[in-house]
Amino acid sequence: MQNLNKDIKERAFKPVYLLFGEEAFLKNSYKNRLKEAITGEDTMNFARFEGKGLDVEELIRLADTMPFFAEQRMILVEDSGFFKSACEALVKYLPDMPKTTCLVFVESEVDKRSKLYKKVKSLGYAAEMGRQDGTQLAKWAGGILAKEGKKITKSTMEHFLGMAGDDMENIRMELEKLISFTWGREVITEEDVDAIGTVRVTNRIFDLVAAIVNRQTKKAMDLYEDLLALKEPPMRILFLIARQFNQILQVRELAEQGMDRGTIASKLKMQPFVAGKVMGQARSFSGEQILLYVNLCVELEEAVKTGQLSDRLAVELLLAK
Repeated sequence: MQNLNKDIKERAFKPVYLLFGEEAFLKNSYKNRLKEAITGEDTMNFARFEGKGLDVEELIRLADTMPFFAEQRMILVEDSGFFKSACEALVKYLPDMPKTTCLVFVESEVDKRSKLYKKVKSLGYAAEMGRQDGTQLAKWAGGILAKEGKKITKSTMEHFLGMAGDDMENIRMELEKLISFTWGREVITEEDVDAIGTVRVTNRIFDLVAAIVNRQTKKAMDLYEDLLALKEPPMRILFLIARQFNQILQVRELAEQGMDRGTIASKLKMQPFVAGKVMGQARSFSGEQILLYVNLCVELEEAVKTGQLSDRLAVELLLAK
């Protein structure tokens, strides 16, 4: 992303950009920054295409059109699917596209083996925007708080990120609430975080798995009912439980290799605060026991898909066992 920042700062743009990856906040942020830098409020020289099944010939005709009383035209293409299916027309066209046109793709799905991906990478810049690790998120969130004159300790930041998760848009919204809640005070405390923090589904899943780990069947059932009340589908709950046990298994294996909390957090791209909690859960079971839970989740999911069990009963059986 350093190349993107440099191009925007120096206003020296490549003919084509591809923004892709899991982190929607970063993709939207850089998409908007590129638009502001290239065309600003100029609607005459900006065009946007979205969705699969786009008319490639129409896109090429527009790209060939000279900008109207401006140096550059920007064409934004979102979720086109061009990087998952063959798009020979664009692959052939891009090398001859006028220098007055800047083409920006924002995609959810990208095949790095595709000809179009390789062509964009050779002619322009492809930026993969994945989930940020705990250190990066803490630095980013700390910068936002600092601009508002707020101070926060490392442990409180870990606590905050443990609640807010790793989705940057959610973190931004939680930070806005935290800044408003602490208006007139400089230091943010854990009590402030607890007072305004939204309990996310993933946090409830963590508590649910903790109840399973501690053999607290009634508590696990109560947490499950809470998730159902939040309109969470039972199959998604089952998937998240299985994912949590997979994470516990990974953490356990890395810990057995002698890695500390910080190294594990960095390797698995999770906040150190979360890694510490998962390490605690991992110590409650042997690797074989955790695998049994993972396999049970898979078996129950298969039973639901084949009509042997209802989705709700499948999760209840998992919690009971």
